[in-house]
Amino acid sequence: MNGTDIVTRDKLVADLKVVVADAEELLRITAGQAGDKVAAVRDKMQRGLEQAKAKLADLEGKAMEQTKAAARATDVYVHENPWKAVGIAAGAGVLFGLLISRR
Repeated sequence: MNGTDIVTRDKLVADLKVVVADAEELLRITAGQAGDKVAAVRDKMQRGLEQAKAKLADLEGKAMEQTKAAARATDVYVHENPWKAVGIAAGAGVLFGLLISRR
């Protein structure tokens, strides 16, 4: 998994949260509407909303698990290779400093 996958997943989760909030608002607004068709659409939308919430919770859980696994792997690597980690961090700092100083 790379950084793009994480950004894409985070964007998807954020977008799903917006859709869920909009759907809940629509259900709230139309609560007083009468009619069989309206009731059927509301029921169908409610079921879809519940499924979306479940999938969203699943996505967030998986994202959390993967983040924790990456943090553990990084921690293990740093403990097993402290000087490599210091060297990588120093190199990244120098590179970042050079990039900033060019502005």
